[in-house]
Amino acid sequence: MKPNAKQRIWMYEAMYRSRRLDDAVLIAYSEGKTPVFNMGKGPLPGEMHQSFGQEPCAVGVCAHLGADDAVGAGHRPHHVAVARGVNLNRMAAELFGKVTGLSGGRGGHMHLYDKDVNFFCSGIIAEGMGPGAGMALARKMTGKPGIAVAFVGDGAANQGAFHEVLNMVGLWKLPFICVIEDNKYGVSVSKKDSTAVARNSDRASAYALAGEYVAGNDPDLIFEAAGRAVERARHGEGGTILELETERLHGHFIGDSGAYRPEEERKAMIDPIPMYRARLLAAGVLSAGEMTALEAKVQHEVDEAMAFGRSSAYPQPTEALEKLFA
Repeated sequence: MKPNAKQRIWMYEAMYRSRRLDDAVLIAYSEGKTPVFNMGKGPLPGEMHQSFGQEPCAVGVCAHLGADDAVGAGHRPHHVAVARGVNLNRMAAELFGKVTGLSGGRGGHMHLYDKDVNFFCSGIIAEGMGPGAGMALARKMTGKPGIAVAFVGDGAANQGAFHEVLNMVGLWKLPFICVIEDNKYGVSVSKKDSTAVARNSDRASAYALAGEYVAGNDPDLIFEAAGRAVERARHGEGGTILELETERLHGHFIGDSGAYRPEEERKAMIDPIPMYRARLLAAGVLSAGEMTALEAKVQHEVDEAMAFGRSSAYPQPTEALEKLFA
């Protein structure tokens, strides 16, 4: 099933929102880290992984999901969180470590959690697979509606948790989709140098799952493939490995120059957002005026969220000992 005009507009809006958020975060993150880069300085200390280029993966999948479904992401979660509808103000506050954040400032950008939209993420490679499959199992055991989706990178496909979970998914025919965002690199190591198979979707046959690969980083094509995977899961036909070719337009984290990538490879990268914008305008899905108004609205939302995050209070030091499991 191809996306209709309303769905295509939603996908572009969510991609644009994610990009504008990452742009704003990049500016805030850079504050206080010059003239010598120091990861611990500024209003956003620590490591920061951004989603530049990978936005189509999130929107093409999340466009099919409803309130009963669960979504997990990895250490590069901003685009997935935005596409899932995570509260933007509380997300920004969490990035700044503020008390108004999704987890009261405890989680930071790699551990966003929003129970209102069944969203979670983990900074540990492939460790979102287990909770995601557990949510799928819970739905199957209780007879409740909903499926679970876990987004991982191509490097996660070489972790033990990936294989252990998919074996369970295949054995029990769980309503679970593993979305592999294939940006061709695990940190600085090329997929060609780390993975025995060219496509991780081919591994699906080892676990009695469906496997599908989508080339081109194209929101419309991802939407179509995700629709097939979601239908299989909803109809009790089991899980899917959905591998999506995408681009990591920036380094692994802010401060990573990406110098390990060949120059010709970097020059060949295509930004999917201008590409999709031009496609929608050419097809008459949106007029130039409507596109400008949509983008202005999104920019205003992001500006408000960042201002909310910056202006919110930090938690009290004593709160570090609260909400812990003993």
